[in-house]
Amino acid sequence: MLRILGRASSINVRKVLWTCAELDIPFEREDWGSGFKPTSAPEFLTLNPNAMVPVIQDGDFTLWESNTIIRYLATRHEAWALYPTAAKPRARVDQWIDWQASDLNRSWSYAFMSLVRQSPAHQDPDALAAGCAEWGRYMQILERQLIATGAYVAGTVFTLADIPVGLSVNRWFQTPLEHPHLPAVKDYYARLNERAGYRLHGSNGLP
Repeated sequence: MLRILGRASSINVRKVLWTCAELDIPFEREDWGSGFKPTSAPEFLTLNPNAMVPVIQDGDFTLWESNTIIRYLATRHEAWALYPTAAKPRARVDQWIDWQASDLNRSWSYAFMSLVRQSPAHQDPDALAAGCAEWGRYMQILERQLIATGAYVAGTVFTLADIPVGLSVNRWFQTPLEHPHLPAVKDYYARLNERAGYRLHGSNGLP
């Protein structure tokens, strides 16, 4: 039985939970992180020295970093429709997974902390305006990609890349800011909502 350590509301834990749903992987999850058992505990640090969720244990194999975990699970369960074996289509999936983790993820940090988490350290109006504009710029990149593919982020079919990107799209729509008109992103969001795995784990960890 796969063991997942991390609170269900974490966007990175939800990547793993959604992947498990797509692949019908049974798992046991333990609450670790904000509001639950602290990731600074020695027993957690022996599993992940970065003190961050998620962590998985697959038998005697322990792994951290959410995007690495979902790639591992897809490979372990030979989910080639989600994560192709051929070099070029796999690279396209990896490209958008990495884009979410680096460029897109960084772009929404300030706005999310200010508007959703209500962090006192993130209430500078100029920084917030700049953060919202930067987030919107990256969402426009996604808009153009979805117009080009006509369906999903890496092509015409749902792939592993749509899990991290889709969760970021959820965060975009759930954050109370002015959203530019992005019809392809809106249609993409509707397609994701048709998937059982997204309905279970896509909406900020809520049922």
